[in-house]
Amino acid sequence: MHSISNFQFSSPHQRMQPTSNIDRAYTFASLSSYSLKDRLLIRAADLVFFLLIKLIGRTIKFEIEGWDNWEAASRDDKIPIYTFWHNRVFLATYFWRRRRIVVMTSRSFDGEYIARFIQRFGYGAARGSSTRGATGAVVEMVRLMRAGCPTAFTIDGPKGPRYVAKMGAVLLAKKTGNPILPFTITARKFWEAKKSWDGFQTPKPFTRARAIIAPPIYVPSDAADEVLEAKREELQHALDQINQQGEEWRGESPSPFGRGLG
Repeated sequence: MHSISNFQFSSPHQRMQPTSNIDRAYTFASLSSYSLKDRLLIRAADLVFFLLIKLIGRTIKFEIEGWDNWEAASRDDKIPIYTFWHNRVFLATYFWRRRRIVVMTSRSFDGEYIARFIQRFGYGAARGSSTRGATGAVVEMVRLMRAGCPTAFTIDGPKGPRYVAKMGAVLLAKKTGNPILPFTITARKFWEAKKSWDGFQTPKPFTRARAIIAPPIYVPSDAADEVLEAKREELQHALDQINQQGEEWRGESPSPFGRGLG
């Protein structure tokens, strides 16, 4: 078990090709298509979320379980496809910062300010979502992974149902040969947005948090539809299991993670 305050580590993902096409994912997109009002709101939201995550994140003491699973997923020139639930975005953004992980973001007002504040933490943004432009974003993520960039999915996003894994990471694993790495991060104390579809969690300052990393999941390049569904169910089970472990660590009764919580 690792126990680290203000967790940081060096990145092993140094195989990225230094091209302008790759760098584009890590730079702010133009706001020229937005009105002046929306441009100002996007910039304001970007800075507010960036500062909030940075200031609270610096006070949190992280514990890490399953780091050997991350090491296993990073062997033999493999690059993890990180997967986690949408309501853990706050902690995940801070925990995995500065690793040049590419995240799918929507082509929308909300997607634009999200892309900007994650880019400030060293992430890349692939434009699209499961409801708008998803195909193009997945193609972009395949291209970036082949160039050496790690990727991440909020696997029940962008609109739920809560705690139901979608197929995006499984398809990306099939296309690239890289392993899926399920993880969760549970804060001991947090505020919950009870009216949001995901029950978004904002950790309280100076709380403890535990990151739990599950074993990597591999998808054959010739996987048929039934194999892909089996892998999606394997991912669902892994995320349910580590989420339950996180809840038990908090000292609460296990929650009924899974379908029907949206």
